[in-house]
Amino acid sequence: MLIAKKIRLEVSEQDAATLEFMQGKCRGLYNWWVMKLRNGEKWPGWEKAKKTLQESKQHDPELCFVYGKLLAEVYFRLHEAMKAFFRRVKAGEKPGFPRVRPRHCFFTLIYPAMYLRVEGRHLTLPTGGGGRHGPKRYPDIIATLTEEAPTGYRDVAISRDGQGHYYASFVYEAKEETHEHDGVLAIDLGVKTLATGVNEQGRFYHIGGFKGNRWYNRQLDKIRSKRDKCKKKSRRYKRLSQVYKRVSQQKRNKQQDSLHKASHLIAHKLVERTVVIGDLSQRQMVMKEHRERNKHLNRAVFNDWGLYTFTQMLVYKCMLYGKDLVILDERDTSKTCSGCGHKQNMPLWKRTYRCPECRLVVDRDENSAVNILKRYLARLGPHTGDPVRCADGFTAIDDVLNTFEHI
Repeated sequence: MLIAKKIRLEVSEQDAATLEFMQGKCRGLYNWWVMKLRNGEKWPGWEKAKKTLQESKQHDPELCFVYGKLLAEVYFRLHEAMKAFFRRVKAGEKPGFPRVRPRHCFFTLIYPAMYLRVEGRHLTLPTGGGGRHGPKRYPDIIATLTEEAPTGYRDVAISRDGQGHYYASFVYEAKEETHEHDGVLAIDLGVKTLATGVNEQGRFYHIGGFKGNRWYNRQLDKIRSKRDKCKKKSRRYKRLSQVYKRVSQQKRNKQQDSLHKASHLIAHKLVERTVVIGDLSQRQMVMKEHRERNKHLNRAVFNDWGLYTFTQMLVYKCMLYGKDLVILDERDTSKTCSGCGHKQNMPLWKRTYRCPECRLVVDRDENSAVNILKRYLARLGPHTGDPVRCADGFTAIDDVLNTFEHI
């Protein structure tokens, strides 16, 4: 399995300026092709598009001072973006045409492993120029790694965060680990709690997400409000913009760290062999019927967990640690009673499920997790209607339902 290890780089001011120059030219070439495609030109494929590179260098001679493999990677990335666009169009999804990369965003530079050199903690990145183009304008970049680089890496991606720090991501092959334990863990992704899970023995897991979103959002609103009162391009405006980027990056880092810890707990620490999650649609969270309680405030449901990122982390971490990840349709799992099957409306502001038929009172997310578990076990069991049984011979669903408190 391919894994990327991200290591921070220490670069000099001259090398940082060289990186900024090369990424600016790569971004400009990418945006030029995107605008051509927007104007109706047909994408010829990366092979034919790459043949136009010499014409682009004649139009912009400074492209000669950018390493050639970085320019070639621009065509590969645009080719993959167009393939994804056509795939979404064919599937009837939202097309998502490739977008122009803004100037303030760092265009990631991808070096093949055979064209760079790692000696201890020193990373040497080649630059363009020399030969028939004359002397090199920019010398090769020599950066210092803060950690040891992994062995057997394929590609190295150079990126920059909002605070101006540079990183090198090494992509390498890792062996998959295997688990000796068996069992099923059904997880419901929620709004108040990041994940609520239940296993076949009826044990519930409540995994919380990052709790500092509201505080960071207030701080960002204050900074943005102060900046909007300043004259654009003024010294105070630029300083507040830098502060805004730094605080935004801190929020993203802490959120990513929280998601990594939660996904690692599920994929590596818990003993269950199979992990089942629902295909949560965040679009349903902001529908009009979910604002019934606060109509006068015109409030919508706001979710800042990063559920899509959390799901993608679970996908590759379950593969890494030898677990099976199953994604099920979770439609009506929150509306259906896990005890008797009665269905009722459950807007998001209702956090407790109260069944009028069997008098079951249970947390909304726990009820949904049990329904996801029942739906998965029903797929594994026979079609005769017999109850699904665990390895110890007891009925799995009965063991789960016995943990609830009835009134």
